[in-house]
Amino acid sequence: MTALANLSSEVRQYLLITGNYWAFTLTDGALRMLVILHFHGLGYSPLDIALLFLFYEVFGVITNLVGGWLAAYLGLNKTMHIGMGLQVVALSMLLLPADMLTVPWVMAAQAVSGIAKDLNKMSAKSAIKLLVPSSAQSTLYKWVAVLTGSKNALKGAGFFLGGALLTLLDFRGAIAVMAFSLALVWLFSVLVLKKDFGQVKRKPKITEMFSKSSAITYLSIARLFLFCSRDVWFVVALPVFLNVELGWEYWSVSAFMASWIIGYGIMQSIAPHITRANSGKLPDANTAVVWAVLLAFIPAVIALDIEIEWLLVGGLAVFGVLFAVNSSLHSYLIVSYAKAESVSLDMGFYYMANAVGRLAGTVLSGWVYQVAGLEACLWLSSGFIACAALTSTALPKQVNEI
Repeated sequence: MTALANLSSEVRQYLLITGNYWAFTLTDGALRMLVILHFHGLGYSPLDIALLFLFYEVFGVITNLVGGWLAAYLGLNKTMHIGMGLQVVALSMLLLPADMLTVPWVMAAQAVSGIAKDLNKMSAKSAIKLLVPSSAQSTLYKWVAVLTGSKNALKGAGFFLGGALLTLLDFRGAIAVMAFSLALVWLFSVLVLKKDFGQVKRKPKITEMFSKSSAITYLSIARLFLFCSRDVWFVVALPVFLNVELGWEYWSVSAFMASWIIGYGIMQSIAPHITRANSGKLPDANTAVVWAVLLAFIPAVIALDIEIEWLLVGGLAVFGVLFAVNSSLHSYLIVSYAKAESVSLDMGFYYMANAVGRLAGTVLSGWVYQVAGLEACLWLSSGFIACAALTSTALPKQVNEI
């Protein structure tokens, strides 16, 4: 605690926000894996499982759009804490006996969790813009990369945690442990985070949610395609394929999914080194296009023969590395493009597009896999990435051109 007190106010707030984000993400990843494995074990089809997440993604779209406007009124600290509290509520909703966990009820709980997750994420990433001076773009890129990368590494750890808890405890026991732990973190955050953090003096009109620069609009569209390209094979198709077609046990599936996300998160954290930001060259439109083009080839290569297990596993590992760099580039660009006086509005609009991509990818992951298999999901993934690359060509060549 003494070491924390000796740090600058900006660094202390950054660490507190990051810690809050970490705790939330751990439960979010674990909950997703718990729901997938538990309901697959109960005999739900891939499409049924995908539909359980439908409201999670739908309400994520709405939350990101409205949440940015709400944060401008209430402050980023309040929207972050509302998100944490709602996640505790969502987890508590799943503590009912198994025979009472109907599909509509689980979808409702997932809706609350979707609202919670996007309020928390939008608040955390918007906060960094306010903590870093506009002249320190290299520092901004590194801080965004660390926050985003560490979050995704912990989401992967959450996948492993979900599978482990389901193995060691029953479904209700796992949910109870997570709800109690997150409630403790939420209480600590309420007590220590600055009360007026992220609140603007000017109250924006609700119409400003849709009034964006062309740079933010094009980047948001590219983000939509990018995340649809991942979730179209990742959310439902891959875990079910590994379990049903390749005969992997539940713990093996969750361990692989966890390892993939953890590796992806680590690569996001070091993306500034990979893209040579340390040499003074910051990412621009050309950087985003080049890395998207490289990524587009990977799903197509894997789709040539998914029965070759080493090709599937190795190819997805390469996809994770390249996807991490693409995601980190986007995360830096949106924080850089966003205006300080409307950062939560700009970030909310961008993550609304991100949520639309996840929503489309989630539904397609269940439907396309059920109809045409994992190969079709991978070919779609490659096509979506190509669309992201094409859209990125319209981005400003330099940040100061917006």
